[in-house]
Amino acid sequence: MKFLLLTLITHVPDPVTGESKSPAARLREVVETAVLAEELGFDGFAVGERHEDPFISSSPPVVLSNIAARTSHISLFTGVTTLSLLDPVRAFEDYSTLDNLSGGRLELIIGKGNGAAQAELFHVTTDDQWARNREGYELFRLLWASESVTWSGRFRPPLNGAKALPRPLQNAIRIWHGSATSTESVDLAARHGDPVFSANVTHPIEPYAELIRHYRERWEFYGRRPEDALVGAGTAGFYVAATSQEAIATYRPVFDARLAAQRRAGMPVVFGSIDDLVARSSALIGSPEQVIDKVGRYHRELGHEVMHLGADAGGVTAAQQRRSLELFQSDVAPVLRDLFPSRPLMAQTA
Repeated sequence: MKFLLLTLITHVPDPVTGESKSPAARLREVVETAVLAEELGFDGFAVGERHEDPFISSSPPVVLSNIAARTSHISLFTGVTTLSLLDPVRAFEDYSTLDNLSGGRLELIIGKGNGAAQAELFHVTTDDQWARNREGYELFRLLWASESVTWSGRFRPPLNGAKALPRPLQNAIRIWHGSATSTESVDLAARHGDPVFSANVTHPIEPYAELIRHYRERWEFYGRRPEDALVGAGTAGFYVAATSQEAIATYRPVFDARLAAQRRAGMPVVFGSIDDLVARSSALIGSPEQVIDKVGRYHRELGHEVMHLGADAGGVTAAQQRRSLELFQSDVAPVLRDLFPSRPLMAQTA
């Protein structure tokens, strides 16, 4: 199994202390966490893309380029690139540049995006976001594979013998399709022979397991070998300590603050207590043995080979976060790597 740290670069006061950071300090914190991830032996670091409060992750290629300059071998992921909002030509130029600067360490996770703000900023709505995502993806792949592209579609001007530069370092790039509930996303992935990355965050496992079963069914429908399908999955929270009591005691103020914020915002509450979160969600909060057991239970349903953990401290101290990440790498990751062998990431095959 491979392990990523992922951030959506939320920009909010610390849920426990109330401390606020400037955008510059918050972005520097993300880069330093990525450097730490490489130091500790994580396989990848992912930066999401959002275009509304409380996120400042509107430009993943810029952040990842900074990370590329500070690291040497960790894989660089997006999580997700919202191709429904972007001009595919401009997205290709940004990510091809990043691919060259990083030495070919880039993997994309794409998705349609969500949120009301994107409709106002980009004039993309629920009526056309799926079609935009599909068209953007297909043009992006064509641009990556071909030096001269002739193409026409619905949502941008046509191309006639177009040459987009710079040419990427990787001849072929792995593109994952991120999805929380969308069968359209996983069907697109299966049709093109791509992996999927399940959000696996908001609900108990059942809807995510159903989505992955659908992906595998469609994979075979398109004539592909079942063993070639590739799945990644997220986690709803992360804190590992020597004992479950210590882990829950440390994480409880974080959970309580987030639960209160959900209720103030009128958001639906799925997990009403930290005990419920630990028992029914994908959150990995507990001792190394408990975390290994939960990942095993999820793996039986999802068959995932790659997993992301939250990169942000968000309520625990920097020292506590580092100890948790170190303990994961020393006591959890080696066991899971042995139990669930996985294919290499693209950077590991170079």
